[in-house]
Amino acid sequence: MQPRPQPPYDLRPADDDRPVTVDRREGPYGEVVLRRRGGGGPSGDAVFEIIANGCFLMDTSDGRSERLLIRAALGALPADRPSPALLIGGLGVGFSLVEAVAEPRWGRIAVVEREAVVIDWHREGPLAAVTAGALADPRAEIVHADLVAWLRTGPQTPQAPQSYDALCLDIDNGPDWTVTEDNDGLYSPAGLAACAARLAPGGVLAVWSARPSPAFEESLRNAGFTQVRTEEVTVARGVPDVVHLAVRGA
Repeated sequence: MQPRPQPPYDLRPADDDRPVTVDRREGPYGEVVLRRRGGGGPSGDAVFEIIANGCFLMDTSDGRSERLLIRAALGALPADRPSPALLIGGLGVGFSLVEAVAEPRWGRIAVVEREAVVIDWHREGPLAAVTAGALADPRAEIVHADLVAWLRTGPQTPQAPQSYDALCLDIDNGPDWTVTEDNDGLYSPAGLAACAARLAPGGVLAVWSARPSPAFEESLRNAGFTQVRTEEVTVARGVPDVVHLAVRGA
C-alpha cells in the first residue's frame, strides 16, 4: 500500500482572485487538484475548486444546481414512500450530500466517490468545513469506488441494499462532456440498464449536467425510463446547468 500524502495544505490567503493550488495528487484516473481563490479580502471568504486532468469540475461558489439534484429527485418520488434510500454518485465539493442530510425524509444516504484524495479533502482537509456535519450524520456513508463499476458489482447486503429509491449522479460535466473516457459507459444503454437495476420500482434517476442534452433524454426513454424531463438552473453567463430526471417503471 502506498503511503498517503500528508498535509499541510497551502491555505495562505490570497490578496486577489488568482487561483492558488492547495493540493495536487496523481491517482489511478489522472491528476486531481484542489485550488483556492480569494480568502484575503475584507470578507475573508475563499472559493475552492476541483480540477481533474485539467478540466474544471465544480467549486464552492454557488451549489444551487447540486442541491437541486437532490431536491428534484425527492420531489419526483411518491410522497408516501417512507425513508427512501439515496445513492449520490460523486462527492465533489459536498453540496449534494449536505442537501440530502438536511432533509429528514431521506433514509440511508450513500455517496460513491472514486478519488481517494477528494474523500481526504472532506475528512481531514479544507472541504471538511463544508461537510463535517453531514459526514457525522448516522444515515450517511462514503463508499470509495468507481461508480460505473460499482453500479454493476457493488455490495448487495442488508447493510448496503440492492436497490435505492433515488440515484443522483454528478461525476462529470454532463453526459456529453465526461471527465474520463471510461465514464462514457455510465450514459450508454448498458450503463443506464445498470442504473435501472439499482433502482426500486418507481425510483428516480437524476443526472447533473453543465448543459442540456436532448440526446441523453432520448437515451433515457430508449432505456425504458418514463416521465423524462429536465430542470434548469440559470447561470450568470452561458447555457444553464440542468438536472435530467427519469423514473423507473413499476
